[in-house]
Amino acid sequence: MDREPDEKYPPIEPYDQGLLDVGDGNLVHWEVCGNPDGKPALVVHGGPGSGCGAHTRQYFDPDRYRVVLFDQRGCGRSTPHASDPAADMRHNTTAHLIADMERLRVRLGIEKWLLYGGSWGSTLILAYAEEHPERVSEIVIPAVTTTRRSEIDWLYRGVGKIFPEAWDLFRAGVPEAAGDGDLVAAYARRMESPDAAVRAKATADWCVWEDAVLSQETYSGPPPYSGRPGSARQALVRICSHYFSHGAWLEDGQLIRNAGRLAGIPGVLVHGRFDLGGPLITAWELAKAWPDAELTVIDGAGHLGGPATTRAVLEALDRFAAR
Repeated sequence: MDREPDEKYPPIEPYDQGLLDVGDGNLVHWEVCGNPDGKPALVVHGGPGSGCGAHTRQYFDPDRYRVVLFDQRGCGRSTPHASDPAADMRHNTTAHLIADMERLRVRLGIEKWLLYGGSWGSTLILAYAEEHPERVSEIVIPAVTTTRRSEIDWLYRGVGKIFPEAWDLFRAGVPEAAGDGDLVAAYARRMESPDAAVRAKATADWCVWEDAVLSQETYSGPPPYSGRPGSARQALVRICSHYFSHGAWLEDGQLIRNAGRLAGIPGVLVHGRFDLGGPLITAWELAKAWPDAELTVIDGAGHLGGPATTRAVLEALDRFAAR
């Protein structure tokens, strides 16, 4: 399908969708759009807990790609929803999500698929690909993260040196973690409180902080975190704090340390030089450890990207569509 280099593809709707029973009482929502005979690609959303968005479909040529999207456990249209305090988070870990992706691949009869996603999505993509490299044809990542302890500490403490006013309010939301206490773990405990008012305040405080980190970036519409609908916002904070307080159940540094397992898988990494939420050093170190990765640094861009990031992603996906 023809388009201008700066434009995404037109909006499309799924031709198939459903709920996949992945066990533990969880049903994972999935959808497929584009060409049923096209190159399989899986969209892995961020957050964790953001849910997949319809706009992501527009990065893929609908004539050449069979695009699969899914809502990770506890968010989007998957059930049970993490905004429900009765939802059991014990069965929501990185290992569970990797297994869900494999179940979905088998359910759809896909041998290999391209993986696309950024931010938390890139952590999950890398974890999946290092465990199942034979199932991955290519990888495209805008905004690289690997959820190392240093990355978590930077996002919820270190970058406070740039936004001290906002960070002071974020820290004040969990006074029990004063000093060098674990702020993320304290928020995770509050998100498990039986008191709805406690959960609501923790959700609001967390989202105000996340929006502050992105406040120097250009975006349209409501704030990226605080502007979400209430249940989606609460699920996002509950899942984020749950994952990050456990280091995503990954050995610290394992995704970069094990990047040699990705040998033979072409990858494109696109990262904004001024990404305050996920500094460029992570993408740089991953590109050095992954022999088949290309890193494109976008000067002037941050975590949310922009026109230049979009162009780089579209170029990579168009190029891989022909492989």
